[in-house]
Amino acid sequence: MNTLRSFWNSPIGPKTTHFWGPTFNWSLPIAAVMDTQKPPEKISGNMTTVMCLYSGIFMRFAWVVKPRNIHLLVCHMSNETVQLYQLSRWIRSQSGTEVKEEKAEE
Repeated sequence: MNTLRSFWNSPIGPKTTHFWGPTFNWSLPIAAVMDTQKPPEKISGNMTTVMCLYSGIFMRFAWVVKPRNIHLLVCHMSNETVQLYQLSRWIRSQSGTEVKEEKAEE
């Protein structure tokens, strides 16, 4: 019971934004994982790049903020991983499209 009480009253517990921010932020990597089932032609290269930059910046923030927010760090590391995968799918799709267009012109 003391462990639960100490977590409840801690500076990163459920009474703070250090807990609820990352909790709701998990919707980003969850949505990205669900998008991996979609065809790569539907991926927005610009938005995926922005999401990669966003997660990179907030990984740094989560590490340097006091108290250190590991929950937020793990959330953005997960999002960064999935977004980089999506970006690689988009790049492969774009390069494949250009090759197909060149063959069609010949």
